Amino acid sequence: MSSPNKERAEYLDELYRFRIPAGEAELRRGIWQAIVEVALQPLIAPESTVLDVGSGRGEFLNHVRAKRRIGVDLNPDNGQGLDQGIEFHAADVRKLGFLADGSVDVVFSSNFLEHLPDKQAVDETLREAARVLRPGGRLILMGPNVRIVPGAYWDFWDHLVPISDNSLCEALILAGLRIERRVPRFLPYTTRSSAPKAGWIVRWYLRMPFLWRLFGEQFLVVARKPG
Repeated sequence: MSSPNKERAEYLDELYRFRIPAGEAELRRGIWQAIVEVALQPLIAPESTVLDVGSGRGEFLNHVRAKRRIGVDLNPDNGQGLDQGIEFHAADVRKLGFLADGSVDVVFSSNFLEHLPDKQAVDETLREAARVLRPGGRLILMGPNVRIVPGAYWDFWDHLVPISDNSLCEALILAGLRIERRVPRFLPYTTRSSAPKAGWIVRWYLRMPFLWRLFGEQFLVVARKPG
C-alpha cells in the first residue's frame, strides 16, 4: 500500500504536467535566471547555506550562487531536475529533521505556502524554517497576493490557503521573525499572458520598481531571525 505522501506527490506531478506544458520549460528557466540574478542574489551571500522549501524542479536553486544548496520537496521526482551538487530531500517541509538548529543562512520559498492544506501547516512550516535559520539569517518568500488577485487566486485547484502580504507578515511575527522588507506588488501573477517574457525584458522590469505597482500581483516578503 502506498503512503499518503507518495500519493500526494504523484497527484502533484500529474497536476503540474497539465498546468505547465513541456514547451514552457526553457521560458521558465530564462525568467528564473533573471529573477535570481537581479532581485534575489543581492540578498544572498555566495558563501551561504541556502534551503529552498518546496523546491520544485530547481527553478531557484539551479541559478542561485551559494556554497551549499539544499532542496526539499514532497515529490521525489523533482530531485532529478536539480543541477549536480545540489542536495535534495524528498520530505514534508514541516519536518526538516535532517537539518540542525541554526544551520542555514537563507531559507527561500516561492509560490508554495498557498498549496499547504491549512493555516496550521503554514505556521508549522514557518516555525520549522525559523528553527533551521541561524540568528540573523533571512527568510525570503514570494507568492500570489490574495488582496490583489482575489478571484484569480482560486482559479487553481490546489490553492488552499489565502495569503496576502499582510497576513503573511503577521504569521512571520508569530513565528518569531522580524520583517525586513515587504513588497505587496512584485512579479506578475502568471507567465501565461501575451506579454513578452524574454530574460532581458524580465531584467528590465525588475530594475524599474514603478512598473511593479502596475503589473505586480505577487508579494515579496523578507524576514530575519533575531540575533
